[in-house]
Amino acid sequence: QVQLVESGGGLVQAGGSLRLSCAASGRTFSSYAMGWFRQAPGNERDFVAAISRLGGSTNYADAVRGRFTISRDNTKNTVYLQMNRLKPEDTAVYYCARDSDSGRYSVTRDISEYDYWGQGTQVTVSS
Repeated sequence: QVQLVESGGGLVQAGGSLRLSCAASGRTFSSYAMGWFRQAPGNERDFVAAISRLGGSTNYADAVRGRFTISRDNTKNTVYLQMNRLKPEDTAVYYCARDSDSGRYSVTRDISEYDYWGQGTQVTVSS
């Protein structure tokens, strides 16, 4: 069983920064791509960013490209999301998730391809 625990959310003013972390249990962390998703009230859960198993490939939603950076440290079983120049529309619960396919060399935006999820961390950006 894999457990994912997010941290680092909070309240920040527009233009500010936050760094989210997601710590994973287990010994197979480096075998799977990881992703970040977010869900605002009344909305579906949307893709934010993903990173391949060894970090060589990343992908971002258009809304965050150039402002957010996903990274991972496989020695610490942790994936990060650095969020800069935050906007009120970034307000949401942010979730990390593990790609279900250990054979994938790149990344996927497809939410149905992710099998393990964290509990989420709230990010609120005030205007």
